[in-house]
Amino acid sequence: MASTVELGVDTFGDVTVAADGRQLTQAETLRNVVEEGILADQVGLAFFGVGEHHRPDFAISAPEVVLAAIATRTSRIHLGSAVIVLSSDDPIRVFQRFSTLNAISNGRAEVVLGRGSFTESFPLFGHDLANYEELFEEKLNLFAELLKPEPVTWSGRLRSPLSRQVVYPPAEGGTLRTWVAVGGSPESVVRAAHYGLPLMLAIIGGQPARFAPWTELYRERLQRFEKPLQPIGVHSPGHVAATDEQAKEELWPHYAGLMNRIGRERGWPPVTRAQFEQAAGPDGALYCGSPETVAKKIAATVTTLGLSRFDLKYSNGTLPHDAIMKSIELYGTKVVPLVHDLLA
Repeated sequence: MASTVELGVDTFGDVTVAADGRQLTQAETLRNVVEEGILADQVGLAFFGVGEHHRPDFAISAPEVVLAAIATRTSRIHLGSAVIVLSSDDPIRVFQRFSTLNAISNGRAEVVLGRGSFTESFPLFGHDLANYEELFEEKLNLFAELLKPEPVTWSGRLRSPLSRQVVYPPAEGGTLRTWVAVGGSPESVVRAAHYGLPLMLAIIGGQPARFAPWTELYRERLQRFEKPLQPIGVHSPGHVAATDEQAKEELWPHYAGLMNRIGRERGWPPVTRAQFEQAAGPDGALYCGSPETVAKKIAATVTTLGLSRFDLKYSNGTLPHDAIMKSIELYGTKVVPLVHDLLA
């Protein structure tokens, strides 16, 4: 029986360097992201996701605008967020923007909602970080109501109520495919199950197999809440090249720069080459290597966690655009068929 798992890619629009070492501008990076999305469609990938950030090292602050540009130059690939920081946005505007994208792309839009691992958007848009948890819970509650094909009546503490409000444009086909992204806390997993929404696990470190209890918890809670079974996906970083050694040598300096830059902000010690090698090993959460190596790791993760979707976060710090394009090409033409063969 053929494998039905969907294989996609994600990017935050990491600001990269040119072949001569010059750092690209955010505008140049955004144009490159559009080209990467077009290539992802050409090589047959299922999904292309872009993540929202408001920082100098990530260029994408308006995901749906980037995705709309890609939508006009692609025909098959689904396009979505990875993630939209719902806590600091307005749920109605998020729905409207992605419903518009869904119309432009002939039904190919998806929304991945999350709290975000960075907090720059909160002061930028006038939100109090003290309300971090409540903002997400209340806004997700409203967004879940917007997904129903009927006028919305809703009330909460942090915004004015709605009474039989119709939101335009309505989602063509009745609803938007909407995921809830979580970093692995049981509370977040239960929240996704409560709303009956697909679960997207961000696995960026440690062993992917350790998330098995969360996928089991999610399925158990869906049943308890009398919700239908929903897809489970994983978002993890990686890089594909012709050989394992080439992939690791290409990725290492850029991966280290990214991790150490974020680590300085958060008080982490510098990442070591040994840690990188362990993450890129058979049990780690870095899918870096030849097509055969990456395919085996993805197939193992899909089997262990019971996944319907795996998205490779292909941009890693200042990894150059040319290496990224080759990685996407190999992922679509080599890795995806190998994964389907391994899971058949």
